[in-house]
Amino acid sequence: MASRKDNSINIKKYKRTRDMNVGIFIFAIVLIYLIVTIVMYATTKRISTYEVREGSILKDNSYTGLVLREEQLINAEKSGYINYFQNENSKVKAGTNIYAISAGKLSYGDEGGESAVTLSPEEQSALVVKTQNFNENFNPQKFSSVYSLKNEITNTMQTASNQTKTARMDSVISQNGGTADIYSTSRDGLVVLSFDGCESLTEDSFKKDDFDRSTYESVGLEDNMQVKAGDPAYKLVTSENWSVIVELDESAARELADVTYVKTRIDKDSETIWANFSIMSRDGAYYGKLDYDNSMIRYANDRFLNIELILEDESGLKIPKSSVIEKDFYVIPEEYITYGGNSSSPGVNVQKGSGVSFQTVDIYKTTEEGDVYLNPSQFVQGTVLVRPESSETLELKETQPLRGVYNINKGYAVFKQITVLCESDEYYIVQEGNSYGLYNYDHIVQDGSSVEEDEVVFQ
Repeated sequence: MASRKDNSINIKKYKRTRDMNVGIFIFAIVLIYLIVTIVMYATTKRISTYEVREGSILKDNSYTGLVLREEQLINAEKSGYINYFQNENSKVKAGTNIYAISAGKLSYGDEGGESAVTLSPEEQSALVVKTQNFNENFNPQKFSSVYSLKNEITNTMQTASNQTKTARMDSVISQNGGTADIYSTSRDGLVVLSFDGCESLTEDSFKKDDFDRSTYESVGLEDNMQVKAGDPAYKLVTSENWSVIVELDESAARELADVTYVKTRIDKDSETIWANFSIMSRDGAYYGKLDYDNSMIRYANDRFLNIELILEDESGLKIPKSSVIEKDFYVIPEEYITYGGNSSSPGVNVQKGSGVSFQTVDIYKTTEEGDVYLNPSQFVQGTVLVRPESSETLELKETQPLRGVYNINKGYAVFKQITVLCESDEYYIVQEGNSYGLYNYDHIVQDGSSVEEDEVVFQ
């Protein structure tokens, strides 16, 4: 039997290769990057930074003060209708006519009893010059100059007004038959046409009740007012020296105990005036006494003034208190600093055995007394320095603390010393311009205790 030929085909199976999915690969890389970033962020120490900026701190205490001055209440010498030769707050000399008293009201011939004030050409020219100077030199930061100009104009107008009023009074009295009695002042002073019954108060006689403004009353005096003999006719302030008494609590009295001279700002016109300051106690209460020797005319009509005691007013670089740390330094005389080696950097000569070697140093502060602050980490305690061109030596033993902050402008922490000018609850104002200190727009570590010197800081 013939054999059957095997015609079957031998088919081999091959594994099919799968094409790589690029999208999945990229996603995996991004996912790994995100996981690493999150882990690094969670485990890396985070440093808060602060940008140094110019600023100021104003520390003041506000009070309502009782004004005491040398003043004399002048009474009318007869009954009748009173009319004044002088305007309010006029400075007069002894012998100047102040008021006239007539049996009946004087007729001024016009409704208000006032006439226009006329300035001489010289006075007009002087006011124009003052106004031009004010416009050319005005600084919004010094707004008190506005009040200065106002006072100069007021004084000029008042002088002219007094001259006009005196002439007018003479004319009115003449027109009314000359029947008025004229009275003059016996001494120099400032005329005030009001009274309040507190004219006799002194620093020895005032009481706590005198600060109660709810019962305070001031009476104004006017032309053609009827008076009786013995009634107040006008008040004469006889000295440029005056005082303001302010009430203090016990803590304020302790804080101000060593103050003898203080800068004050008076709210009425924002005028800043220096005053002598003292503290007195009476009946278990404390009072501050501010003594002035100028500007009386501004406040001659006031018995009470709102006043600020400016205890600190400093400008400089403003930094948070949390940035400030203390670090110890070796302090050596400036004469031990020299320059040498292969650079122009400052350094010192260090004694080693029988020889001397030059070592560069970082200077952190110099003083007017000639002291230099060096970092102790650059030396071993007991290191002996040799003064250049001398056999005199200095052993590094004791250190002194220095306040400063960590500057991170270069990406790592560098200690910079500070000189504190004043402070508030959260900030210091420090001196600017020191070659070893801070400058405007520097970046510092906000929490000085969170880093070490030379530590790399990522902002």
